[in-house]
Amino acid sequence: MGSNTIADDARVLVILNPSAQSEKAMRSTELIAGLSERIEIVESHSFDQARDLAKQAAAAGRAEVVAAGGDGTVNAVLSGLVGSRTTLGVFPTGTMNLFARELDLPVNDLRACWEVIESGTTRDVDLFSANGQVFVQLAGVGFDAQIIEETSWERKKKFGPLSYVLSAFSVAGSELPPLRLMPEGAEPVTGAFALIGNGRLYGPASKVFHRASNTDGLLDVIVFEKQGRIDILRYLSGIGMGKVEAMRGVTYLQTRSLRVECDQALPVEIDGELAGTTPVDFCPTGQYLRVFARPE
Repeated sequence: MGSNTIADDARVLVILNPSAQSEKAMRSTELIAGLSERIEIVESHSFDQARDLAKQAAAAGRAEVVAAGGDGTVNAVLSGLVGSRTTLGVFPTGTMNLFARELDLPVNDLRACWEVIESGTTRDVDLFSANGQVFVQLAGVGFDAQIIEETSWERKKKFGPLSYVLSAFSVAGSELPPLRLMPEGAEPVTGAFALIGNGRLYGPASKVFHRASNTDGLLDVIVFEKQGRIDILRYLSGIGMGKVEAMRGVTYLQTRSLRVECDQALPVEIDGELAGTTPVDFCPTGQYLRVFARPE
């Protein structure tokens, strides 16, 4: 445990992020190690290290690699598996665990997650990129990415998913130039900020993208007209009731690819991690990710 080299064997490699929900993840380490003698744990302390460990494992012929952490850890590991035949498993030990929830994994039961992996049931899901950086679940431009900028590791550790709500009210009301969104095959759209989904869920596990499927080759895009505090409260209410796409000042569309520009460089996030600034091009990678999941 804790090594950073990959042996070529038949064991299941678990790439663990020990800082994801730090105490929770550290408590999970012993449980994960005790699930099976087939499990080998290596710790990753950065995005690049997790990606490189996964890439090394795939090159060594590992059939299965498991990401133990949150959505950022999952993104790092899958980035190393792109183009390989290695199947990704997930132990959700992070803050939001949206991709695990999208796969209908039992997010509070690591033993049950291991049973999903042991069952061998897999699914191929779409992969998209934002300026060349791969993502599988969610992206955001503007307000959503600003929330991530505002949310410190210490706040996540103390408040969990609530930390993002607290940050949202800190960011709401800032005056920024509008986004210009240019979806493939459709008229341009303007707005204050946008969410881009490959799956249905947006944190904390709300079904926001009601038409979405991570196997249809399409991105679901929600554009919000304003980001004043009252507007944000209204949008959050709509998200909570599952009716955000029908709200005044909200545009919902589907597209294969999308370009987003702004007169000011605004932050972009993918799978819960910051990923540069506008302008940004979202497009399919032409690759698929094979994941362990419950039967559909």
